[in-house]
Amino acid sequence: MIPNNENYEDFDDEENDGLDTEFDMTSEPSLTYRLDVDNKRIIGRIDDIEAIKQAILLILQTERYKFEMYSWDYGFEMEDLRGASIPYVMSEVKQRLIDALTADDRIESLEDFKITKTGKNTLYIVFTVITTQEDEFEMESEVEI
Repeated sequence: MIPNNENYEDFDDEENDGLDTEFDMTSEPSLTYRLDVDNKRIIGRIDDIEAIKQAILLILQTERYKFEMYSWDYGFEMEDLRGASIPYVMSEVKQRLIDALTADDRIESLEDFKITKTGKNTLYIVFTVITTQEDEFEMESEVEI
């Protein structure tokens, strides 16, 4: 049997007047465990800005695409930058940070990047994080290449 269009109704806006097509978007709470990374333990819970800061640190410490347990949106691509020239890395790291961190739905954008070379193979990066709740805070990270 070959399907034809006679079996399907044409739905237009007049017929769908009774349907609710507006949706309210809500955010899930960001309550999570506070990690003491240095001592490898959990010490309570955190929420809001502190939870976002911790998420950023975890994203930056996780190599993207390397671990099957994480989605391909999670992590920071760093391995292919190791051994590359400093000017190339400095040009790439900003966009890679934006790609990695804006995958988190709590982060709207990143601004005010300051990237400096602090060692032979080390970059010091400072940037401002703008959240979807319109909060701003500054983050810093040291990247070994």
